[in-house]
Amino acid sequence: LTGLGRSEAEALFLSGVPGALREMGLADAASAARLKVSAALVPALRDAPRTAAQRFHLDAPGWFREPETPALLPAVAEAVWDDLCVTARYRRGDGEVERLLEPYGLVLKAGAWYLCARVPDADVFRTYRVDRFTAVVPADTRFGRDEDFDLPGYWAAQAERFARSILRAEAVVRLSPEGVRRLPHAVEALSAREGLAGAGEPDEAGWVTVTLPVESEEIAHAQLTGLGPEVEVLAPRSLRERFARDAARLAELYRGAGA
Repeated sequence: LTGLGRSEAEALFLSGVPGALREMGLADAASAARLKVSAALVPALRDAPRTAAQRFHLDAPGWFREPETPALLPAVAEAVWDDLCVTARYRRGDGEVERLLEPYGLVLKAGAWYLCARVPDADVFRTYRVDRFTAVVPADTRFGRDEDFDLPGYWAAQAERFARSILRAEAVVRLSPEGVRRLPHAVEALSAREGLAGAGEPDEAGWVTVTLPVESEEIAHAQLTGLGPEVEVLAPRSLRERFARDAARLAELYRGAGA
């Protein structure tokens, strides 16, 4: 494969995420790389790309949302590939800030793009949502990449830190066996994992008492409501009272429904 250019070779390793390639402006390079690889295969294997594409497909965004490609994503991606410093303007709160950044890597999470970058003025790595950039101006200078930087490891640590930072409150609940099964689909993964890890022994009916880290009482109410009668809130009292009021309203709504 001596005819493969650098951009084609790099894009080839991302060919399993066609939507992401297209959004980063690398679709043409990936297509050229696939053609060259296909041409280099022995005749008996030349249908392999087609047969694989017909059997496996990655659709990264979550359900029930229309993913939007950030307008500045191609410029950010180009800077990442070429190790170019950028001056970026970023929406934060009610205003904008400007930063000189060393863009190390891009992450696509549930349809949203994030830039992991080093801020040289502060000598720290930070994470930015690409759709919040209002301007990205590449510099003429390249930065020296830290070869020990591990993008997957950095992202995993940041995601864990973010999840812990928002889980500032607790809710004590009783869960039926069905509630235990459905809990990971109702609350944040970290909350479910830590709550179930510390669960007490099941009672005679198979229910367990669990202390869940939650973001707030309002969000816990919205999330746990989805478990219906498979959960009983024990604390805090104010959250339990919310569910009691919900139960009373539901009883009133459905009173005489079978008549």
